[in-house]
Amino acid sequence: MVKHQPLQYYEPQLCLSCLTGIYGCRWKRYQRSHDSTTKWERLWFLILCTTFFMTLVWFYFWWEVHNDYNEFNWYMYNKKGYWNDWSVPVLVLASTGFIYVTFLLILALCHIAVGQQMNLHWLHKVGLTVVLVAILVAVISVNQLWNEEWDIIFISFQATAPFLHIGAVAAATILAWLIAGQFARSEKVVFQIFLLFAYLGFLVALYLVPLIIYSPCIMKREDLSRRPTIIGNRGVPMLAPENTLMSFQKAAEWRADGFNINVTISYDGVPFLIHDTTLRRTTNVEELYPNRVFDNAAMFNWTNLQMLNAGLWFFQEDPFWTAQALSQKDNAEALNQSLCRLADVLSLAVHWNKSVMVNLRRPPPEHPFYTSWINVTLETILESGIAQDLVIWLPEEDRWMVRQVAPGFQQMSSVKQNATALHEQGIMGLNLRYNKVNAEEVREYASENISTNLYLVNEPWLFSVLWCAGVRSVTSDACQVLSEVRAPTWIMSPGEYYMIWITSDVISITIVVGIFILQNYHLIRWRLGTLRTYNPEQIMLSAAVRRSSKDVNIMKEKLIFAEINNGVSNSDNGSLCSESGFEGFADDVSPLGRNRTKTRID
Repeated sequence: MVKHQPLQYYEPQLCLSCLTGIYGCRWKRYQRSHDSTTKWERLWFLILCTTFFMTLVWFYFWWEVHNDYNEFNWYMYNKKGYWNDWSVPVLVLASTGFIYVTFLLILALCHIAVGQQMNLHWLHKVGLTVVLVAILVAVISVNQLWNEEWDIIFISFQATAPFLHIGAVAAATILAWLIAGQFARSEKVVFQIFLLFAYLGFLVALYLVPLIIYSPCIMKREDLSRRPTIIGNRGVPMLAPENTLMSFQKAAEWRADGFNINVTISYDGVPFLIHDTTLRRTTNVEELYPNRVFDNAAMFNWTNLQMLNAGLWFFQEDPFWTAQALSQKDNAEALNQSLCRLADVLSLAVHWNKSVMVNLRRPPPEHPFYTSWINVTLETILESGIAQDLVIWLPEEDRWMVRQVAPGFQQMSSVKQNATALHEQGIMGLNLRYNKVNAEEVREYASENISTNLYLVNEPWLFSVLWCAGVRSVTSDACQVLSEVRAPTWIMSPGEYYMIWITSDVISITIVVGIFILQNYHLIRWRLGTLRTYNPEQIMLSAAVRRSSKDVNIMKEKLIFAEINNGVSNSDNGSLCSESGFEGFADDVSPLGRNRTKTRID
């Protein structure tokens, strides 16, 4: 009787098949290889790493710029002529690209870890190219159209850098397993030295990064200044239509310290509130006055302006994605809002004892109040009964005249100047975008009795950073959010920060050294002379040398004969090849091995 017994048995390797299949569409065993990766594929790996870095920066940038999404949408409105939330599609595309590229990079690193030849599938190469080109176009576009917004990255580092550093140290520590494995597998001393010093240099630089990290929140708690006052920008535009009486009422209810208003004058001399030059975005002017859609808002009589609805657009456009969260009562009230007179909001400010920051827009030259627009506004403010020290005056035009008529107004400038020049003009404060002044300049202005108000601050992390920097007040669209921030998001003393820094570095160094010892255990024992029974084939197989299939098989055959001569047990042999994870080398055996049999006659 003749029985056929296969000499080789292939265990299913589902994880390895998924790894090579997803990355390079190599689902079959015979398609995989432990041969060295080609130069072309190494180039694609370099492109993959570059794309990952760029998508990481872009995704981080667009996530942090969340504070200015409304500003971006406003810019797009001026370009496109209609309102839409353009920030969300950009965020979705950025996150999708980042996840995709990160997934490919993880697969590539796993290929390196298990000694598999990398062969990125052409579909992934197309996808990678599309992502890279899209990121380059996005970066160039922002650099040309919104260049100042790149400052948000460096400002956000003041809030996130200490924690990003810990995350980077953790990632670099995990990477030690891959680096140590490559060091053990390499047969070239030059490459080993280069790899070791490059990795150690990177680690040392990463460990020392905190020396250049600056955050105003790394300070003693007793040095923290008072909480900045919050000025509602056009009220609370997230909870009610902007520049309406309901919006300012909501700001007062959410404990805003003041109102920021945009004032222009109607054709018949009534100061009223509107941000845009036209009525198109925030009213139903297209429905009532279709022939005057693009007319300047100041060219309408107040009688006509009163007929416009200033609340319907809030639900149609939902600029902050908050309209659906309003109560039924607030919905009904918001839908019936009309344009607000300056006198009405001043009466509300008097009732709640709130300050008012006044922005003025001059009417067109053909307007009957073109030369007297400031006088009309001043008259309305003074007649309202509001205390002069609660009025913050921003317009630069005829400031000398305003100081004479209303000497109690707080004069604030939107032009950054030195303290001496400001004092000469009688200006006691600056109103700047949050990226136009740093913490050191804020402290210098404060020492000269110059207050700083920064706009627009909507995110708690940004509010916390500015709080720690000593900013006196901020203008915000999100009073309901910032009013709940009772302390900075985080604050720690220099001693606490140094302790965290040193502890994380020591833990990382310990793990890295342990990984290198574990990965190079057999090589270390052999070089120290304590491993006498191992021959070179055992050492190289234990280190998982990435050689061609033919060389690996030759080493295995030499090892088998060496163990027979030295009397090495079969159990030791099994531990070398199976437990070390080298079942994958069987993948490279000739397919003919599947059909080899031996004959036994019973």
